[in-house]
Amino acid sequence: MGVLADLRGPADLRDMDDAQLAQLASEIRELLITSVASNGGHLGPNLGVVELGIAIHRVFDSPSDRVVWDTGHQAYVHKMLTGRAGQFGGLRTEGGLSGYPSRAESEHDWVENSHASTSLSYADGMAKANHILGKDDHVVAVIGDGALTGGMAWEALNNIAADNDRRLVVIVNDNGRSYTPTVGGLANRLTEIRTNPKYEPALGAIKERLNRSRRVGPAAYEALHAIKKGVKDALAPQGMFEDLGLKYIGPVDGHDRPAVERALTQAKKFGGPVLVHVLTTKGQGYDIAVANDTDQMHQANPFDRETGDAVSVAPAGWTSVFRDEIVRIADERPDVVGITAAMLYPVGLDAFADKFPDRVFDVGIAEQHAVTSAAGLAMGGLHPVFAVYATFINRAFDQVLLDVALHKCGVTFVLDRAGVTGDDGASHNGMWDMSLLQMVPGLRLAAPRDGSQLRELLREAVDVDDAPTVIRYAKGGVCADLPSIERVGTYDVLSRDDDRNVLVIAVGSFGHLAMETADLVRAAGHGVTVIDPRWVKPVDPELVRLAGQFDLVVTLEDNGRQGGVGSAITQALRDAGVDTPLQVHGVEQEFLDHAKRDVILKRLGLTPQAIAEDTLAALSRNSRDS
Repeated sequence: MGVLADLRGPADLRDMDDAQLAQLASEIRELLITSVASNGGHLGPNLGVVELGIAIHRVFDSPSDRVVWDTGHQAYVHKMLTGRAGQFGGLRTEGGLSGYPSRAESEHDWVENSHASTSLSYADGMAKANHILGKDDHVVAVIGDGALTGGMAWEALNNIAADNDRRLVVIVNDNGRSYTPTVGGLANRLTEIRTNPKYEPALGAIKERLNRSRRVGPAAYEALHAIKKGVKDALAPQGMFEDLGLKYIGPVDGHDRPAVERALTQAKKFGGPVLVHVLTTKGQGYDIAVANDTDQMHQANPFDRETGDAVSVAPAGWTSVFRDEIVRIADERPDVVGITAAMLYPVGLDAFADKFPDRVFDVGIAEQHAVTSAAGLAMGGLHPVFAVYATFINRAFDQVLLDVALHKCGVTFVLDRAGVTGDDGASHNGMWDMSLLQMVPGLRLAAPRDGSQLRELLREAVDVDDAPTVIRYAKGGVCADLPSIERVGTYDVLSRDDDRNVLVIAVGSFGHLAMETADLVRAAGHGVTVIDPRWVKPVDPELVRLAGQFDLVVTLEDNGRQGGVGSAITQALRDAGVDTPLQVHGVEQEFLDHAKRDVILKRLGLTPQAIAEDTLAALSRNSRDS
């Protein structure tokens, strides 16, 4: 790796000359492409911040100066520059480097929450703490233009701008995209700055003319400042930042390292909050990524670096089933509209948007706004479908509760990547939603076990116009269809024995897990019935009656054990006076380290063998107690 191989930490960067730094940037890009091609990960965003990352660590003194990366998916370069380049062979693998900043990995990593628009709030608090404790250290927050569409970022900016004594530098990494091109009024304003060719030459000409004047004094400097601001307002409308009270520097070519260093050095000397506007290109240095119209290889599966093509074709996923079915529903229902929070392609609303562009709304990274806007759409006579990753619905719980459910609005939430997701670490696991949503009065929640059930339940959900409905499904390949032998109430019977020893209640994609577990318990001489509740909230009274006929009830869910479906069924049974013992199997309420999904499930004991052993042990205990 040459220069990169010898790099021990950020301090080494300050001793390098321009040739070495150019070589370092080239080696970083090579390692990025090689590592992500092998293990998958976020490629485009990291290729775009190579020079920016080098400049940050040359100008600022990490970890004394704290660098906070918003979302964190673009922190691979930061990891390499802080001594971890040699570990990239294990990127996103169990026991290897996390795909996001990790406090356990390095003292240079401060924030590992991969939800967007939070960096400025962290930085605001850190800068306040430095001021109170009398420290002169700087705080640097790197936030993309996509993350600036989140309201939390603007709440933080409002507070940051209120105090001129804090040593805080906000770097806007403006590449015009989140996953896809950034949307909204802010995006339009930033695009004007990014694409206006007149600003820098005009400002340079004004400076040159004043410098030639023999009357250079306070009046001339004041005139320069006034003219500079006037030119900027006319040619580069960054006034939205300066009007908040923030010093603004830019725009700066983010791939011109010396220019970025000059801008950051100027910001550092100011001594108060400064915003540095840096223009970058997602995928810079890898033409295949830059040319990728969908997302510029934002997040890539393992691929052939010569072509950019995935090395293997992923099986049909849950998202693809939703993508097809929502278009069919939209064809039949002109009142159905779609909403996405800057994730049109990842959540499968792209085909809907292609066919009905006026009926799909991308609101940016603004989940709270998305939910309340959906309530407004419902009040206006439409049926909105908000498709979002399960982990991100956490951010809008208050809006689901009080803006949608309280008003009995017919809004359907489609939660993609629910349950254990694996590679992307703790904050991407969608293991909280069923526990949170159990608390929402009137909300109905369904978990399909296969593609056929996803289509059926989605249609049932959009038919509800007086309450919120939720459909949630896992990441990755869709399960093979699992036929039922009977439907009773709202639940499906998947298998049944005459002896009623064990009732297994399988939630969503755990249907196949339940069937394999049942076979093992049957082999030990016990009768087993397996059912799929389909609608897990509210608990079907027919399911409660059925549970009372068995010696043991076992629930399986890809969600936290506390407050989830198993807890709700336990409460429903006890409220009905049913005292059948229950075993609740789910995800332990803890922050899970990154690994493949199947590795994590095995670690949690969510395998047929482990669940069967627990079931047989419980039956043995119950027989002794009786």
